[in-house]
Amino acid sequence: MSKSDTIHRFQTDISGLSLPTMFTYPFHYTPHPLCVCAAEEVQHYLQSRSDWHEELQQGKMFGVLVVRTPDGTIGFLAAFSGNLAGSNHHDYFVPPVYDLLNPDGYFKEEEARISSLSVILRSAPLNDTYLESLKEERKNRSIALQQWIFQQFRLRNALGEEQDIHTIFAETAHRNPPAGTGECAAPKLLQYAYLHQLQPLAMAEFWWGNSPKGEIRRHGHYYPACRHKCEPILGFMLRGIEVEPNPLLISNTDATQLETVYEDEYLLVVNKPAGMLSVPGKTGQASVLSILQERYPEATGPLLVHRLDMATSGLLLAAKDKDTHALLQKQFEGRTVKKRYIALLDGLVTGKEPKGFIRLPLRPDFDNRPLQMVCFEYGKPAVTRYEILGHVIQSPYTRIALYPETGRTHQLRVHAAHPDGLNCPIVGDPLYGQPADRLYLHAERLEFKHPVSGKYMHIQKEAPF
Repeated sequence: MSKSDTIHRFQTDISGLSLPTMFTYPFHYTPHPLCVCAAEEVQHYLQSRSDWHEELQQGKMFGVLVVRTPDGTIGFLAAFSGNLAGSNHHDYFVPPVYDLLNPDGYFKEEEARISSLSVILRSAPLNDTYLESLKEERKNRSIALQQWIFQQFRLRNALGEEQDIHTIFAETAHRNPPAGTGECAAPKLLQYAYLHQLQPLAMAEFWWGNSPKGEIRRHGHYYPACRHKCEPILGFMLRGIEVEPNPLLISNTDATQLETVYEDEYLLVVNKPAGMLSVPGKTGQASVLSILQERYPEATGPLLVHRLDMATSGLLLAAKDKDTHALLQKQFEGRTVKKRYIALLDGLVTGKEPKGFIRLPLRPDFDNRPLQMVCFEYGKPAVTRYEILGHVIQSPYTRIALYPETGRTHQLRVHAAHPDGLNCPIVGDPLYGQPADRLYLHAERLEFKHPVSGKYMHIQKEAPF
């Protein structure tokens, strides 16, 4: 495969598109129009490969990198994560950083030795000493092989520096890279660009095919780079490039936007705008808690009784003293507090009753935090009651009311997007759907018993959409 086979000229007219001013922040982005054009051309190529149809239908992540060549030409590179059709090398796509599938390489030879030890272990006589020595040898060979692999992946950056994966991860909290590190599309694209004096301009990754079990991946949608494997790698590989700031760290709200909906001497309910944190993060942004602490310096206790995702708007309950806070928390723990959310779903819900329940257990996706995934083996029970309110006129959106009966992280977002849930992500959900101007999810109603007066409280703030 020659260099000219790998750098693709745009077949579509891009003359009206501006070049990006900064490189894509890889972990939360809206794809640049040039990346969209490049991705569409890659998708057209994938549709032409009938020999890959069955494998692609199972699902795979692809990436594009818009580059400037030394002579000033704008083109793009394409890559796939892992391997494709049993190979790491295919025309049209950049090669791997290191080819583990080389049949004559050390990796395949040592892998065969480890496999032979496994075969012997399965058929070995029940001799404890002999079995333990074989197990120890297999373990040591596996560890040594994994370390050897990571040393072969020597990655570059825009400053001309080079480090292997083992060295890059040595500075992280976990220290040991997970299996498969370095085989994602993003590092392949950047490595090829640096090796061939190409200037990276913008990058995007998209999913092609069916969603993997438990996760939410929608055909043709764009997704951020995985954090578990790629965050340390891309942190190194993007040195020397001006990268867009993390949009999650840019606050579009201020304290004046935090509206008080109800207040008495014991508690208050505020309307959190979308984009405001419930509690302070690592960057010192304004949050509901920090604003309330300024407004009520005489208050005792933790104030906030529960939280909302940063992207979600709506009602939050706060207590002004420790005793009130404790009594309200007991109501949340006892699941006697009733909550109603309003959402717009990206699509028309089909195959579902107008009212019903979604029961899909959830656990963290440890390879892609903060994402959650459906897992019937290890997930915690998660139940959402829903009520379809109707379809938005002249749009492909469904308006829906959601009533969470449990309080798992991202519960409503996953239950909406998952194929076994409503199979329609919430509009503007960058984690499980497609980005928009905001996440169209609003905590509209809170119902609870006043911990002092005993009165049943019914507080509502209609959705701003």
